[in-house]
Amino acid sequence: MPSTIDDPHPLIVELGASLTPSQYAAFESAARDVLASLVCSGPGAAYRALRDLQKLHFDPPAEASSRYEPRHLRSKKRTDLPPIGEDTARGRASSRTRWMRGWRG
Repeated sequence: MPSTIDDPHPLIVELGASLTPSQYAAFESAARDVLASLVCSGPGAAYRALRDLQKLHFDPPAEASSRYEPRHLRSKKRTDLPPIGEDTARGRASSRTRWMRGWRG
């Protein structure tokens, strides 16, 4: 005796939650057609059929390109300036500090 799913609406809503409204409308009508054509439409069979159908209707958002780049490239610091040299007051102080610590570059 085949079992049937009494109310498919919660399952359709759950699987269609990640879809946009236009995708959801197309998914819902296709889901109701698939559920009507299932011979043994128990909860497990319904879920497996709708899971595959949901994958067909889902269009993933575009990835942000900066998400996977190294953090040092996302820095807001200016990197186009020349390095600090010995000829500036700050460069001389930095050099003196390194010498006093025993660092030889």
